[in-house]
Amino acid sequence: MRQRRGSSLIETALFMPLMVSLLYGMVELARVSYTYFTLHKMLYTLARDVGTQSQIDFCAGDLTFESSKNFALRGGIEDAGESILPGLAADQIAVAFQRRDSTSGELIDYTPDCGTSSAGPGPDYVLISIPDGYPIRLAFPGLQLDPIPLRPQVRTPFGGGS
Repeated sequence: MRQRRGSSLIETALFMPLMVSLLYGMVELARVSYTYFTLHKMLYTLARDVGTQSQIDFCAGDLTFESSKNFALRGGIEDAGESILPGLAADQIAVAFQRRDSTSGELIDYTPDCGTSSAGPGPDYVLISIPDGYPIRLAFPGLQLDPIPLRPQVRTPFGGGS
């Protein structure tokens, strides 16, 4: 009986670090998943806000959509206040417009024809992304890991001005 109790103690001592590591890994995976979901939801909010705006002048030059970015980042239009995700700023988010090519059917970047009297057809899609990624660092005790850049991307139909 005494030997059995000693071997159980040794087995438990060998097994516990593995169980703690697995538990810690699941918590970190959940944190990364939550952060990615939050990023994706913020970008979707921005894409819907930009995609439903009317009277966008594509030839004006300034298509940064700062108020829409602040709305998605902070939940309000004002620039003051903390971002929902720490370290994410409006200038890290890229807004692009795309059009489906009528001959090949592929998506191409939208470039307005500003030199003619008619502006031509508008874009078909709004593409919102974080080109450089949002870095998230996994925190495992005793390991120094490089940050993982999360690069979510959202494409929604453009309906502004229609």
